[in-house]
Amino acid sequence: MLKPMKFTAAALALALTGALAGPLAAQDGEPQAGGTLNVVIQPEPPGLMIGLIQNGPTQMVAGDIYESLLRYDHELQPEGQLAESWDISEDGLTYTFNLRKGVTFHDGEPFTSEDVKFSIDVFLRETHARLRASLVHVDSIDTPDDHTVVFNLKNPFGPFIGLFEPGTTPMIPKHIYEGTDFTTNEANNTPIGTGPFKFNEWVKGSYIHLVKNEDYYMEGKPYLDEVYYHVIPDAASRAVAYETGKVDVLPGGSIENFEVPRIRDMENTCITDKGWEFFGPLSWMWVNMNNAPLDDVKVRKAIMHAVDREFAKSALWNDLGKVATGPLSSSTRFYDGDTPDISYNPEEAKKLLEESSYNGETIRILGLPYGETWTRWAEAVKQNLSEIGMNAELVPADVAGWNQKISDRDFDLAFTYLYQYGDPALGVSRTYLGNNAEPGSPWNNVANYQNPETDKMFNEAALMADPEERRAAYKQIQDQIVSDVPNIWLLELGFPTIYRCDVKNPVSTALGVNDGFRDAWIAKE
Repeated sequence: MLKPMKFTAAALALALTGALAGPLAAQDGEPQAGGTLNVVIQPEPPGLMIGLIQNGPTQMVAGDIYESLLRYDHELQPEGQLAESWDISEDGLTYTFNLRKGVTFHDGEPFTSEDVKFSIDVFLRETHARLRASLVHVDSIDTPDDHTVVFNLKNPFGPFIGLFEPGTTPMIPKHIYEGTDFTTNEANNTPIGTGPFKFNEWVKGSYIHLVKNEDYYMEGKPYLDEVYYHVIPDAASRAVAYETGKVDVLPGGSIENFEVPRIRDMENTCITDKGWEFFGPLSWMWVNMNNAPLDDVKVRKAIMHAVDREFAKSALWNDLGKVATGPLSSSTRFYDGDTPDISYNPEEAKKLLEESSYNGETIRILGLPYGETWTRWAEAVKQNLSEIGMNAELVPADVAGWNQKISDRDFDLAFTYLYQYGDPALGVSRTYLGNNAEPGSPWNNVANYQNPETDKMFNEAALMADPEERRAAYKQIQDQIVSDVPNIWLLELGFPTIYRCDVKNPVSTALGVNDGFRDAWIAKE
């Protein structure tokens, strides 16, 4: 049997740039018990039953209530959570997890291997589309005793060890859900997990209140007595709530980018961009390859070289994040930054455009309706294209309209950003596989990129058990996709978590605040 697999990302976190020049909290000192943590949650989640709802706000709050078998550190290496150890067979076909003993759900019922099997093989197979795509590789799940779970795979599946975080495989109480209609079960309104905090109250439009799990299986944890998630719809009001002391933590994206430097410089304020390594948020513009002249690779390359991404990073994102090099974020496993050149080069862009089939067509740019930063970014790209001789116009849309236009493929260029979930087989291949390009979704291969060779490489790489073989395969994939330019890659987005410096350890894993406040504590004077 092998020891737990180790993975090393080419870069472990987004660069700490000048925008993060405020204090970076040291997590030293002896943890102190007690206290209330006040956190912004925006938008208000539609529900907290994470097995049914996987959007960002739900994952953020429910990450305190539900747990999975593992956690992942900032290098994306697995750590024990509900599983205290695990083994992977030499052939990569058998994963054996040894569960912690003495773990109970919030209602006092024991957590056992049967809950693991029910959660993954029954509940989540039905409810979780993203996980279901990975479960096709699982042949069976055995439970030889209450504290052992064995996954038998049909074939090696390299990213399998990366599936065990609460947003992907939350542990659901079998005794509550078995034999019921999962979507209408009354327990969905009062979620029950094994996590460090228990659900107490939800005042819609105001706050969600969680309280300490006094029976938590980790001695002394959690340190906090309670957590309030405050619903504050207006970005300016969220900034004021921090300034006035109503909230202690502003998760990434809580306030407008232009507010970050001012809030960062406040007294007793710390900031970190750690905690996004697992998600690896990467922004790009979809290129509608169904539309001429964007079906011409020289036109796409001209646009790629025309876009000034350093300007966007500096002027629009306050130097948060970093310039993308291709389809993988630098925090995603098997990233390789040595890809074909896509740097800002307007002279090269003009040359390529002259050699291309472009004949003065107007390029429609669909911006992302997520606030002022994105609006300004679309305007900057329009200006970049005009500077190389391309005609462009901005197409306005609200969120519903954006979703519809993307789903209908009614655009030429369209801003977006997607998560990568730590592994290219989980969050990257979906946007490039030829058989995943049907209209109707904003999250699949929207560009309609068709390359049978990269399809073959993606499919083969996902089934490799050896991490080094996978690394070599994904290097080829990155080089090929960058050469084909099906998207205009922009930035690895930096979403800093801002918090009071006396709040210690609010971000302790690659999932950041979405992984809960198990280890957080408040230093008292």
